[in-house]
Amino acid sequence: MTATEKGQARLVLAPEVGGAIAAFTLAGRDVLRPMADGASDALLTASFPLIPFCNRIPNGRFVFEGREVVLPPNLAGHPHTLHGQGWRAAWTVEKAEAAEAVLSYAHAPDAWPWAYRAEQRFTLTETGFRAELTVTNTGEAAMPAGLGFHPYFPRREGETLTAANDGVWLIDTDALPTIHHPGPWEADWAAGAPVEGHGLIDHCYTGWNQRAVLRAPGQPDTVVTASADCRWLHVYVPPGEAYYCVEPCASRPNPFGEGETGMVTLRPGESRSIWMEVRS
Repeated sequence: MTATEKGQARLVLAPEVGGAIAAFTLAGRDVLRPMADGASDALLTASFPLIPFCNRIPNGRFVFEGREVVLPPNLAGHPHTLHGQGWRAAWTVEKAEAAEAVLSYAHAPDAWPWAYRAEQRFTLTETGFRAELTVTNTGEAAMPAGLGFHPYFPRREGETLTAANDGVWLIDTDALPTIHHPGPWEADWAAGAPVEGHGLIDHCYTGWNQRAVLRAPGQPDTVVTASADCRWLHVYVPPGEAYYCVEPCASRPNPFGEGETGMVTLRPGESRSIWMEVRS
């Protein structure tokens, strides 16, 4: 574990567990869901990076510039490869100071046949933190790249989520996007809607304006902002759980599917970066 502090803000990192955040607290209050004791899976942390793609690739199969790629499943019992490689790897601590930390991960070609270097830079303030995620193509061929963040928030009593959007990708039973539905669906996050009271929500929202407000009666707001590339907001609300996810993403689920997905092509030596801020 690696910790940074500034005033009453404390950010704890778990580089060995997918380069994840283990906890973020303000004056002892959990702003992110704290990592489970002894956890060795990024899914049990406070937040983890999505690199070099977000969400699911159907059966791990896609074609890029004429090259067919088949990725193995990386979630038990699920056939669709999820979230890239970074969240399943140990990261290296490059820097850890009072209010700043840097983690890195180097990927050697394997089933994902491109070499890349990923970096996370965390900067702490007295009211929040900023995470910057960068991927650099270190190989000799062009590679596709998409980035995102996967923070978990405690689900507080009476909580609402407000996040502008113009529509949502509806999903099938495997949580893959099927049809884009314009306007609100089930929960009108654009107008501000309760987090409780829905079935499973595991949906990608389009037209996001890079700002989301998490509000609970009698408690401080949590505000999530992100860089302009993060045009998609993935919201995951599992019924009966004490947490939910509000995920700024620069690419959408099924990133090699039809239409605009947010994936870009990085030539050798090129980089792409996004950032997220969480304040309360």
